[in-house]
Amino acid sequence: MTESALHETAREHLLLHFTNHASAYGGERELLVLERGEGPYVFDTSGRRYVDALSSLFCAQLGYSYGEEIAAASSAQLQKLAFNTNWATAHPPAIELAAKLAEIMPGDLNHVFFTNGGSESVESMWKIAREYFVAKGEPQRLKAIARRNAYHGVTLGALSFTGVPGFKEPFGTPAIDVTHVSNTNAFRAPDGGDAAAFCARLLAEVREAVAAAGSDEVAIIVAEPVQNAGGCLVAPPGYWAGLRAIADDCGALLVADEVICGFGRLGRWLGSEREGVVPDIATTAKGLTSAYAPMGAVLVADRVADAIHSSGTPLRHGITFGGHPVSAAVALKSIEIFERDGVLENVRANEDHLQARLNELLELPIVGDVRGRGYFWAMELVGDAHGRTFDKPERDRLLRGFLPGRLLDAGLIARADDRGDSVLQIAPPLIADRAVLDEIVEGLADVLADAGRFMGVESAATGAAPATAA
Repeated sequence: MTESALHETAREHLLLHFTNHASAYGGERELLVLERGEGPYVFDTSGRRYVDALSSLFCAQLGYSYGEEIAAASSAQLQKLAFNTNWATAHPPAIELAAKLAEIMPGDLNHVFFTNGGSESVESMWKIAREYFVAKGEPQRLKAIARRNAYHGVTLGALSFTGVPGFKEPFGTPAIDVTHVSNTNAFRAPDGGDAAAFCARLLAEVREAVAAAGSDEVAIIVAEPVQNAGGCLVAPPGYWAGLRAIADDCGALLVADEVICGFGRLGRWLGSEREGVVPDIATTAKGLTSAYAPMGAVLVADRVADAIHSSGTPLRHGITFGGHPVSAAVALKSIEIFERDGVLENVRANEDHLQARLNELLELPIVGDVRGRGYFWAMELVGDAHGRTFDKPERDRLLRGFLPGRLLDAGLIARADDRGDSVLQIAPPLIADRAVLDEIVEGLADVLADAGRFMGVESAATGAAPATAA
């Protein structure tokens, strides 16, 4: 199709995900339609180049230059066995991938249940946890603890854990009884500048939530190593060790939602490795195949899998395409490339440089905080030098009106979001070198300077000091 035909056909037939269709198809700017990629860059149908500073929603870990290798792995598998389900049968790619994941993952996460994506992984995690407790003779454990503003998926089970009210309310009573506790946004917390006090308060709240729910009724405590919604919220030191202790004390399972943080985003196979804690279950997707094919996986510790194995009853959960042989072959090739080309090492080598460059943005009056880890960062945007939160009309003007078009004009794909506070997020492909990271930050500096002027944010030059991170 021609470029104009693509846009018209999309308008007539394509329902977009998480999109205001009136704006996407009826606004001043045409829908962005991307047709090819190269390294960390993508190109639209008119040939314009953009830095994919979001890794296509935290997925394209390897960028866009490994297609030939991935295609060869896919083609070889398609010619050998195009498909077989993992329902009571198996095939070599799924078995080999499960073994490889057990090898590279921390601790005793030695068992793997394959899915097609993040929400399916979270749904599957809950059912595996329930099977575990039924097998143990604790069927009353039907409750969970999660965090406010956290996003864990939008299928109806996963939506229960998601702590974003606007995503949940139109769909009725959640399927699972979940208590949501405070997240780890130190910038907005009164005690956020005292990491020890902040951590102690957060953990005390979790303990209180467990007690209120009934310590023998809580099945899981679930959290992301760095929370996405709200803008890359990093936990204070000791927080994850505290969650581990609380879960152990009450007999619940500790679940790390690694759909975004896993497979190198934080410089490790799992983001929770940086906390020195091994969860009982980890949910993954996105970066497992570096987005060259859809796939997710639930990683399960020995004691959980052993209880299910020994129960003598079937695992009452299945997904037809979970562990698809072509996707498994792609995932194996992606992991091979990670190890061969030092992808995790690249993230670790450049994290400090990226953080230092992003901290320069704090000089702009509209940037109140910079936070994140690895190749996963957010800037919280504020209304004045004292960190004023933008109200809804202001957020609409800034995050939905100004920033999306201005970012594209700057040749950047990044994410403006307000599931919590007003933030701008980046998550570059993990193959990005310092030159690409500098290109991203310098582009952001121009965009955010213009955003400050657009929103009339007071600058230090008028007598107010710039906001700084708590």
